Amino acid sequence: MTPLPDPMPDDYSQSSSIPEESVGLLLQRGGEELALLKVRDRFTVRPASETTVEELQKALPVHHHRTIPRTQLTEFTVAPQQRDVAMQTARQYEGVAFVSHVYQLKDNPQTFVYPTDQLTIQFSPDVSEDEIEAMATEFGLQSVQAVIGIPNTFVFQVTRNAQENPIKIANRLMGRNEVLIAEPEIAIPRHPSYRPRDTLYSQQWYLNNSGGSMLAAGSHIDAEKAWDITKGNRSVVVAIADDAIDLNHPDFQGTGKIVAPRDFKDKDFLPLPGSSDESHGTACAGVAVAEETGKGIVGVAPGCALMPIRTSGFLDDSSIEEIFDWAIQNNASVISCSWGAAAVYFPLSLRQRAVLTRAATEGRRGKGCVIVFAAGNANRPISGTVFERNWANNLLRGPTNWLSGFTIHPDVITVSACTSLSKKSVYSNWGINVSVCAPSNNAPPGMWFEQSGYISTAPEVNVATEGLGIFTADLLGAAGYETGDFTSGFGGTSSACPVVAGVAALILSANPDLTAQEVKRILQDTADKIVDRDADPQLGMRLGTYDTNGHSQWFGYGKVNAFKAVKAAQQQRVQAAQVSQVLKKRNDMSLAIPDDNPNGITSVIRIAESASVQDIQVVVTIEHEFLGDIEVSLKSPNGQTVLLQNRTLGVKTQLQQTYSVETTPALKQLLNQSATGVWQLSVVDYAPQDIGTLKSWELIVGV
Repeated sequence: MTPLPDPMPDDYSQSSSIPEESVGLLLQRGGEELALLKVRDRFTVRPASETTVEELQKALPVHHHRTIPRTQLTEFTVAPQQRDVAMQTARQYEGVAFVSHVYQLKDNPQTFVYPTDQLTIQFSPDVSEDEIEAMATEFGLQSVQAVIGIPNTFVFQVTRNAQENPIKIANRLMGRNEVLIAEPEIAIPRHPSYRPRDTLYSQQWYLNNSGGSMLAAGSHIDAEKAWDITKGNRSVVVAIADDAIDLNHPDFQGTGKIVAPRDFKDKDFLPLPGSSDESHGTACAGVAVAEETGKGIVGVAPGCALMPIRTSGFLDDSSIEEIFDWAIQNNASVISCSWGAAAVYFPLSLRQRAVLTRAATEGRRGKGCVIVFAAGNANRPISGTVFERNWANNLLRGPTNWLSGFTIHPDVITVSACTSLSKKSVYSNWGINVSVCAPSNNAPPGMWFEQSGYISTAPEVNVATEGLGIFTADLLGAAGYETGDFTSGFGGTSSACPVVAGVAALILSANPDLTAQEVKRILQDTADKIVDRDADPQLGMRLGTYDTNGHSQWFGYGKVNAFKAVKAAQQQRVQAAQVSQVLKKRNDMSLAIPDDNPNGITSVIRIAESASVQDIQVVVTIEHEFLGDIEVSLKSPNGQTVLLQNRTLGVKTQLQQTYSVETTPALKQLLNQSATGVWQLSVVDYAPQDIGTLKSWELIVGV
């Protein structure tokens, strides 16, 4: 049955002045206004009890379709011509606290949107408690809680005194000077990033391989050499937030293996699968942390602990807060999320952004949880526009904006997928927000939508999608992807994501003092620069090479390398232990850089202290009309010169860069030298026309 939307008013506009006809059809979310359509054949209620649901089914021409987890909403289907009367009758029942339409996003009609009876309001800093209370009374709201970490921001619930629904209330509040943001809470189905569909291969080539059929040289993550340093530590906990995890699987056994399990769907502490379809989380957990037992499989970080979290299956604000707050409270080190919203365009809400930031900055006792998200499998930009054509039923057509809110959050490590042939996985999402890629399978684009029997798939790709699948844990016995305890055909960015989560866990096992941002930086700095110069078979672009910053839209900063990453983390810990004091010296004198002059300029910093260099960083700030013209060098007191920056910056005009031993290995030549004396920074412009200025530079020396 294809759900039928109500027609959209012709005068819809995304301006701050909303026409009265549209005030109930605009969703405030993430600072944007998203157009909505009402679904004609269903609505939701929040009943006081199961008895109320039974009474409504007897009294009204409706069918109980399902319950939306955690929201306490019950969805009823109804004949379109009877919907409005049924909703009005339901509102009159004493046992019904809330009744709402079900919506679809106007530009994304395959996705259902379920408003709850709550909304979040951020007031201006100068608004008093009395003014807030008066406004709440005016709109029939009652305060539920303050939002942690955001000043003057509260969650409110609509009461029976409310004359309008939360969507309309939020739009009216956005016109008030006292209100900065007003967002109705919505629940939207969670869409796992992958369901296996490809050829099955029973080997873990992605950890280590020596080549072979369908295997390019270096297509693995070099796990064996990483394990020579560490196989992981039980104090490092990897949270797998997913559909469920089969905790009875032999590869999740071992003393201290399972930490703080939680089931937010059944509201208990045993996140076991409720059906044979819930295989996704078990497969992801196997990739990341399957225990080394002498049989079965081994995860990327087999010695680390597993925090299994079964999600509600919906991405409302409270559900996302529950996941990440649980991880924070129970000291998760890494949070692996192989899912995203079942929507083409999904900006994060204020509360969702806030809880991700909180996890990344306050988790792990202030060092931050490492948050890893799968990029998605639509072969579409994480954030960007594609001219869509050839979709089944013309579901998407013309210029279409794509946005995956979780993957563009600045604290998230976003993971795309590459194949066993070191090529882009055809389905993998891409864009400037991709951090790194990781090995997975290959397949046609896998973005599909399924609601109430309505299915649409991405335009077909009629080329061979060569590459091996991922071998990992499966539900025990006949349930799951395959008969038996393992599957050899897992893949998608769902599989690439826990590979990176496992490497992050190895990094923290080697150096637990690292912050979440430092882990992200190590992953990016140590990645292998795989290259794919072929055109994308579906969209035709070529994005498999790297820009002057070393970033590729297909592969991020490259394919994750476990050995290089763990080694860098280990070296950073040794250097930190050796450094007993840090000397910071700065020169803020602005100097014009002469155009096309091989002599350039020299700026100096003098260190009077007597010490030996154990670590060194150089922070340089330059403004220039064409940074591709310049080179930057550092000369030590003993006369040794190190090239910090060559002419690879291209058309950039702003340079604010920190050069360290990790990012600029040539600086290692200066270690163990005397720090005492004059240090010289030289900047040379080697081409005519464009000019610039050295604004400042700083020398940070660990002694």
